[in-house]
Amino acid sequence: MQKINKNAVLALLSLTSLVFLLFQLYYYKFYLSQKNGAVFSKVRGSQSGQDSSRWHVVRKFLGLLSSHNIPVYLIDPLILGLVDKDFEQIRSSPDGPSPECKYFCAPRDFTTFALLDKTWKHEVGLFRTAEKMGFQWLKIISKDPRLDGMDDLSGIEIPLHYIFKLASHAIHLVVFYERSGNYLWHGPLRLKQHMDRKFVPFRKLHFGRYPGAYEKPELLLVSIDDLKVQIPKNPSSFLEEMSHSRFLECRYREARAFFQLYPDDASLDAVEFRKKAKSLLHLAALTLNNLGVKFWLSSGTCLGWYRQCNVIPHSKDVDLGVFIRDYKADIIPAFQKAGLPLKHKFGKLEDSLELSFQGEDDVKLDIFFFYEENDHIWNGGTQAKSGKKFNSCFHATGVDVVFQNSIVASDLGYLRAGFPPLI
Repeated sequence: MQKINKNAVLALLSLTSLVFLLFQLYYYKFYLSQKNGAVFSKVRGSQSGQDSSRWHVVRKFLGLLSSHNIPVYLIDPLILGLVDKDFEQIRSSPDGPSPECKYFCAPRDFTTFALLDKTWKHEVGLFRTAEKMGFQWLKIISKDPRLDGMDDLSGIEIPLHYIFKLASHAIHLVVFYERSGNYLWHGPLRLKQHMDRKFVPFRKLHFGRYPGAYEKPELLLVSIDDLKVQIPKNPSSFLEEMSHSRFLECRYREARAFFQLYPDDASLDAVEFRKKAKSLLHLAALTLNNLGVKFWLSSGTCLGWYRQCNVIPHSKDVDLGVFIRDYKADIIPAFQKAGLPLKHKFGKLEDSLELSFQGEDDVKLDIFFFYEENDHIWNGGTQAKSGKKFNSCFHATGVDVVFQNSIVASDLGYLRAGFPPLI
């Protein structure tokens, strides 16, 4: 009798366990899956359950920031590239459920977001909440370059990048700062000696190999894979801007050393000229950027930036360089519409073209056009008073960003060719 009772109890327990297991499966399928968005396990095509794990990490991260009122926007080039192809559909689509996880489920190691430093207060509570949600995080800090020109403040460090890792996916949060030229800047990602270099595959990051400079983007709130996110209003322009976003910081220490030997001109005339020259440079940058014409700081303006982190006060003009292949017939009308009348036009389109525009008072803007040969680059110049023509040759050189979307030669050979006694 005792033996039969034991078997009956065992059978009853097994049946109860089976019923409980079936109930759990039912509960997960018809309640939890819909609540947590696991509907994406039924995505079209060849998507798998593993793909939707990226979506879940992004959802949890956005929920974390939302709970602390921290606004971010998507800058991931892979996802923005996919979004750009379907941009009109995404922008006009209703907020209803998406039929498939197409964007945030795309194969990748990271999802990249941007954070404006002034929009949050570096709350410790954010990281405590992140840890409770299962995130591991890493903070990368470095010296604030905006203070490099100030001896007493040049050692202050600021956060540049955050990495939030959950399971097999990571979120890269890039911190952007406003700079005095009215543009956004992010710093490089450099690991300290004590940091775990295997925390994530850092070499696969899209941001951080070098500092970057970007225009302030206009943002648009959209629904992507049933997640509300902010993105640049013009994704294609942002992606194009990435290709030439590298930023070269001014050499503040060398500039201070230069001024110790040659004191800076602090006269009222010099201060006024620099103010007008920078204003003219901003206007020229805006005009050329609107035309899609790439340019760089050239001649004396480039020398001033490199040698003394400023405009040379006795130069009396602003110099820019443009490759002749980027010349557009709209350049002259665009500058005239911006309030800069054409003062001189020297040379021809095929030989030594140079344009000069009259800025405020006697400050002039000179645009020199550069011609590319097999092993060198050259440009021609004409002396306004005598009409004498001069040619300058340079070794082929790379270019990098220095002033928002403008570019400056990264090879010292460019400056040494133009100013051999001064570099």
